[in-house]
Parts: sequence; structure tokens; C-alpha cells
Amino acid sequence: MRQIWTLFESTNTHLLIYPGTRSSTYRNSFLRKFLCLLLVMKGEASWISGHCFDDMSKDIGDFESFTEQSDDGNKETAVVSADLILPDDLLERILAYLPIASIFRAGSVCRRWHEIVSSKRFLWNLSSALSQKPWYFMFTSSDEPVGYAYDPILRKWYGIKLPCIQTPNWFIASSCGLVCFMDNDSRSELHICNPITKRCKKLEEPPGVKFSDYSALSISVNRTSHNYTVSVVKSKQVPGNFFQWDLSIHIYDSETTMWTTSLTEVLTGWRGGDESVICDGVLYFLIYSTGGGTPGNRHRLVTYNLTCRSSPLIRSFILVPGPLTCGRLMNLKEKLVMVGGIGKQDRPDIIKGIGIWVLDGRNWVEVARMPNKFFQGFGELDDVFASSGTDNLIYIQSYGAPALLVFDMNRKLWKWSTKCPVSKKFPLQLFTGFCFEPRLEIAP
Repeated sequence: MRQIWTLFESTNTHLLIYPGTRSSTYRNSFLRKFLCLLLVMKGEASWISGHCFDDMSKDIGDFESFTEQSDDGNKETAVVSADLILPDDLLERILAYLPIASIFRAGSVCRRWHEIVSSKRFLWNLSSALSQKPWYFMFTSSDEPVGYAYDPILRKWYGIKLPCIQTPNWFIASSCGLVCFMDNDSRSELHICNPITKRCKKLEEPPGVKFSDYSALSISVNRTSHNYTVSVVKSKQVPGNFFQWDLSIHIYDSETTMWTTSLTEVLTGWRGGDESVICDGVLYFLIYSTGGGTPGNRHRLVTYNLTCRSSPLIRSFILVPGPLTCGRLMNLKEKLVMVGGIGKQDRPDIIKGIGIWVLDGRNWVEVARMPNKFFQGFGELDDVFASSGTDNLIYIQSYGAPALLVFDMNRKLWKWSTKCPVSKKFPLQLFTGFCFEPRLEIAP
């Protein structure tokens, strides 16, 4: 906000307004609009939507130059609307610092603002503006992919419809404003979309076995070129042998619009799962023990460099930090972060807490553990849960309730979101979700 106010002051010092004239009315109109921008940055969204924009609509009119008498006498003075004096490029820079929801509201203030936020130049400028805080979309039905998206800046929930997806149990991965959906049946129908602009693209069917036992989906978007890479790790049991599993990695490149199978390998004693992420050019995914070994060593992390296509996988196994009931992988500013359910030493399938770790080389560094008051706040928390994050925010949600907990990695702060506008309709109703960056300039 300090940057926005500096931009305003540098422009406002050049405004010559005669008190008590029509020009002051235009100046007040502009100041009200600018005040609304500052209030939105402070999160006063409810007051703005109910008051400021109603006042603004009354001031929208003809912004042509006009002549009128000055207070000194009958001398005609040329006066120009203050709203016009603020150049487009400066107004674009101001609007680009707003939260996404406020940019949509700004487009309804007047014709000029609508044209600015709809222009290609404005969308291009968004790429260099401050990054938006990630939203969290919560599925609120166990049958249909309906739900609400949570905005952590304005602390509001929005009812939005997701394109492409048909059921909530589809595989979902996101990166830099794009979300990838993959069906849960054949694992062959994939879509890339921007959930804010609703722009979608269907990908060709990936190679490899069509009906795999386990699949892990991930996507990585280049923030400069906006090209993206999609990875699907498939795992299928070798017929008649429970301990051996065929594992294959398939990569899609948006530049070539082609799939390649970069690796196929047989794992003994381990199988793939549904958890993976691409971070700084490296594909990470969790594998799970199929028998043998101690209960505390049921998980392993696999690293696969997408540039040099390293092999075999067994050389890249990394231990997880202690007995886990489940692990959730995420990319936070090109650092691999894992949120894991901490199992009891004697009963590793019983969750006793939730921890957050960052991978440093081949070692895990513990960042935080969920305080007991928040852990108990979920009510009856199962041994598995939904968790995803990006930038510096991590979202954690129980499958059995719509409560959403947010952890700020920079401030090391735990905080509940505002209450989701949905209630549990029946005892076995499930809730889940995913986070994504709300961006306007990214297209599949």
C-alpha cells in the first residue's frame, strides 16, 4: 500500500483544482475511487461493496474538458477532470497491486477502469506485480465438484464454478495460476484450466498403461514464458506378484504439445502412490512399502531430475522424518515442503499430530508442528487429511469437516480461515480441496 500511496502523492502534487468549482467535484470523485483502492488493500471489502461503489456510480459521466467561472471573477478557466489527469500507465500500476477480487470490482467502477483491467497491457503488467496470495477451493459435496474458494487477503469465500472437472475425486495439481485435472477412472482424461478466467485446454491421452492402480499428477509452470510441464507417475502391480510394481513416468511439454515416457522401472517391495510435485526442475513423489521392514519406514521420497532423467530410482530414495500416517508434498518458492501426519511410535497408523518439514539437500528440516489447540480444533481428525500450499501459505483441512487452517511460513503463524458458508448435511459427508494462485494473465 505504501507504494500505491507514493504513486498517488507524486501525481496529486501536480493537480491544480479551484475550491468550490465543478473541478473539485471531479477531484472528490477521483479521491473516493482512490480511497476505495486503499481500503481494499486494508481488507475493508464489505464496507466498500456496500458504500463506496454505490457512490462512485453516481459520479460516472462525461469526463470531457469544460469551462466555468473562477472564484476570482468572470475569467474563464479551463479545468480538466482529476480522474483524467492520472495517466493510464500509473492507474494500471495501482490497480495491478490489488487483490484479484478487487480488480474485478474495479472493472465495474467506470468505463475507463473496465477498459484498463480488460486490456492486454494490463494483463502483461500483472506478471511483474506482486504475487497474489493463493486461494483454497473447498469441495463441499461428495458427489458433485461444487464448492467455495477462500481468499486469504480479504478473508472471504467466493462461490465459483470449476470448468472441466466432473467429480471431486479427480486428481488435481496446480502451479502459477493453472490447474490440471485428471479423471480418477481411466487416468487418461486431462484438462488444464485457469479457474479464474475459465480458459481450458484438453490434453492428449498420456502414454503407458491406461488403467493404473495408482497415479500421481503434478504440474510446473514457467513464470516467465508461461510454458508448463505436466507429469504423471503410474504404478501397476506385476500380475501374480504383490511385491513387484511396474512404475513409469510420463512427461508432457506444452511447447512441443507432446508426451514422452521418460522412465519405466520395476520396484520390489515398493509401489507408487498419488502424491507428487515438481520443484525447481526435479520431480518428487512418495512411494509406499508393500511389506517387510518396520512400520515406521512405510514411506520413501523419490527424486527424479527432469533435465538429466536420472535412473534407476532406487538410488534416489530419501527417508521421511519418522513414522508418518500420510505425507502431502508441495512447492513453496521452489522449495520442497512436506506436511505429514505424525504417527505414534507403537501405533504408526494412529495420528498424534501434524508436522511441516522442508527438504535441504537430502535432509529434512522441521519448520513447525501444529499446536495442540488447533489439532483438536478439527474435531475427529483421521490419520489422513487434505493439505496443499504455494508461495508462503499452507492450507490444512480434515476430510470430515469444512474447517480450514492456514499456516504462514514466513511469520510461522497458525490461523483459522473465516467460516466456510457450508454446513455438514449428513454424517458421512466428505470435504476436500486444493490451493491455486488466482491469476488473470496465465492461459493454458
